[in-house]
Amino acid sequence: MTCGLTTLARAAGDEPRQVPQTRADVLLSFAPVAKRAQPSVVNVYASRVEKRRRNPLFDDPIFRQFFGDGGQPRAGGPSAQSLGSGVIVDPTGLVVTNHHVIDGMNEMKVALADKREFEATVLVDDPRTDLAVLQIKGKESYPAMELGDSDLAQVGDIVLAIGNPFGVGQTVTQGIVSALARTTLGGSDYQSFIQTDAAINPGNSGGALVDMNARLVGINSAIYSQTGSSIGIGFAIPVNLVKIIVAAAKRGSHEVKRPWLGASLQGVTHDIAEGLGLDRPAGVLVSEVLDTGPAADAGVKQGDVITSLDGQDVDTPDAFGYRLSTRPLGGTVPLVVRRNGKPLDLSLKLVSAPEVPARDPVTIHNQSPFSGATVVNLSPAVAEQFSLQRARNGVVVTEIEDGSAAATTGFQKGDVILSINDARMTDTKMFSRATAARDTDYWRLTLVRGGQVVQTEVGG
Repeated sequence: MTCGLTTLARAAGDEPRQVPQTRADVLLSFAPVAKRAQPSVVNVYASRVEKRRRNPLFDDPIFRQFFGDGGQPRAGGPSAQSLGSGVIVDPTGLVVTNHHVIDGMNEMKVALADKREFEATVLVDDPRTDLAVLQIKGKESYPAMELGDSDLAQVGDIVLAIGNPFGVGQTVTQGIVSALARTTLGGSDYQSFIQTDAAINPGNSGGALVDMNARLVGINSAIYSQTGSSIGIGFAIPVNLVKIIVAAAKRGSHEVKRPWLGASLQGVTHDIAEGLGLDRPAGVLVSEVLDTGPAADAGVKQGDVITSLDGQDVDTPDAFGYRLSTRPLGGTVPLVVRRNGKPLDLSLKLVSAPEVPARDPVTIHNQSPFSGATVVNLSPAVAEQFSLQRARNGVVVTEIEDGSAAATTGFQKGDVILSINDARMTDTKMFSRATAARDTDYWRLTLVRGGQVVQTEVGG
């Protein structure tokens, strides 16, 4: 037989890709692949006693991430519940799922393909990638799925999507890789989704996208739909990004540290390409370089065009961010830039953003509009965490208590508060003193939200 189904035992990247040659090839079954992969795919049931807020992504009628029941409280009780899928990636019981499946939940159960159920705890919850790692509470060996290499995926590759759509039980659907490196979908800071036409629906979120060797190539995460059901356009988070989250969990870390560039990037438009003497838009333009950081140490300069990282071409800031985020900390990585029309080879250190100054968090509990907000000092690490590209001053809102004055006022996570009543906010202690003042009925604020400076007044 010449079909790719005969290559289960071959090494990654060695299998030939070929179309069916005969009618017999077309009639071959995907059952061997499904049989090998299915035991590693689980159902994830998450719940919370109190009512949780609706995920704002559900308000977007085009790109919907999915919980099965929309993450809304079910009738007859105050608890919120969500349903999704997950993949066992280590025999010790590590399960990868989507962040949005367990977001805000405090009780998790995992149901295996053989109908056994186990309680689970969250080891790593990473909203920036929309990924989470759970630990099954049970001391035995679990059927783990082999991790593939998403950089080897090609448009046209056959893939299977395995999950629990609509809560009806484990289901397998088949399709092809429709596109690679899809961006601007929302839900993740690292935009490089694998697009597939394998049918995925509510409840598939967190499930497996596998290749014809039953290896994991992606975590199903989102669909393009105006109805909430599959129309043949689904998106999966590449497994090479998943590996970084799993590695953090195995190290015992509850947060993911990634390499830091220390520079701001923007896309290269046709006008920019013409101005730089490029024959076409390619690479990413360095718009700003911090005085200290890996980019400065490597010799990157404002106006450089980065064309590749570690031998991989990059054409958008999202593509660069994805490539950098999948590299482990430590050592260096080759970087190619164009400067004055000529290529230049540089070496970029793979280090995480520093926590300087220290966060020194402060939570406000008084009669001001800021009550219920937690702020921290701005550092490169905080700027990375909240994707604050050009923030250099102020304090950053990191938490908002439900139903608090801060929530009612409209503060959001990631807001950078620059000044209150014309006084610059240099650190959290100053912020605490400023919000304790009671000699005014209105508060004049200057803050940065979504890269835009906003000036407003709020009532006392």
